[in-house]
Amino acid sequence: MWPCAWLYGAGVRIRNLFFDRGLLPSQSYPVPVICVGNLTAGGSGKTPMVEYLIRLLKERYRVGVLSRGYKRKKRGYVLAGEASTGREIGDECYQMKYKYPDVTVAVDANRRRGIRNLLALPEDRRPQVILLDDGLQHRYVRPSLSLLITDCSRPYYRDKLLPAGRLREPASSADRADIVVVSKCAAWLPAVESHLIRERLNLKPNQSLFFSTVTYLPLRGVFPEAHAACTLDGLQKEERILLITGIARPGPLIEAVKKRPERVEVISFADHHDFGKKDVRRMKTALERMGAARSPILCTEKDAARIRNNPHFPEAWRNRIYYVPIEVKILFGGSEPLNELILRHVHFLIENRNPTTTDK
Repeated sequence: MWPCAWLYGAGVRIRNLFFDRGLLPSQSYPVPVICVGNLTAGGSGKTPMVEYLIRLLKERYRVGVLSRGYKRKKRGYVLAGEASTGREIGDECYQMKYKYPDVTVAVDANRRRGIRNLLALPEDRRPQVILLDDGLQHRYVRPSLSLLITDCSRPYYRDKLLPAGRLREPASSADRADIVVVSKCAAWLPAVESHLIRERLNLKPNQSLFFSTVTYLPLRGVFPEAHAACTLDGLQKEERILLITGIARPGPLIEAVKKRPERVEVISFADHHDFGKKDVRRMKTALERMGAARSPILCTEKDAARIRNNPHFPEAWRNRIYYVPIEVKILFGGSEPLNELILRHVHFLIENRNPTTTDK
């Protein structure tokens, strides 16, 4: 695939050169626009980082989230509401709106149009800060701050361009980021390994580097009928569990669940999989084979968004389907340095930015 990767890379480099030289317009905005993106295709942990920023900012500012709404069925600009479903706005956006109902969430593949519509909302709903989910490649928007997320198990400097690898842009595009977050690290990541990663990243003096891990929170019911009162550590050793995953990299969760119960049956689907009748029959067969007709069924938080409005899941399962919430935890010094960096940036722009948009 190297010849195809070379041609693809040449096209991306030319496009980036046009933006860098001002031959293609890049628009800035009168509010802080914080971009959370990556260089790779596939899950690197962008959504948990967006949620981290939501929790950090929502008590101080009106926060808006703009995403393209990956694999949604509707086109154009959609402002999420209480009745919105994953099919309309995408799994991740539905998940964020479900968890943070007071936060404005919108989807639009055209990010400039999406931001215009958000800024046209009534003043009491107009976002003071916009979080641009998966926006690093959308260079028609010039963010005020860019966070680049890279997976610790496959950092971008060890990857190759599509289709030979998973890179959507050359590794040199990381120079556009203000902050690089190495995600999904082991909670006990040795300092020596972090120093090696830092050296290989070879960031510029003006770029900040952070390392993060994923923490698993207490189980929560996908439906109101389910009432979980335990964490993964609290699962009974003799318990039998069916684990359903439809995410890009389910390995860490599978490993975490398998440490506890006596038997775990795992059924993995592709990322963003839309569960159908055949899939549910497969789950029923697995439960019967395990002799676990009344055992808990676990899924990821993103899967919960697709299961909650899925008509194929039996009513009898509603009181025992749980998802495993996750949160980002910053390593080596904790979250304060990153929080201070973000809050200082937002405060400065809100206090000093000229309330006009500019094309550059």
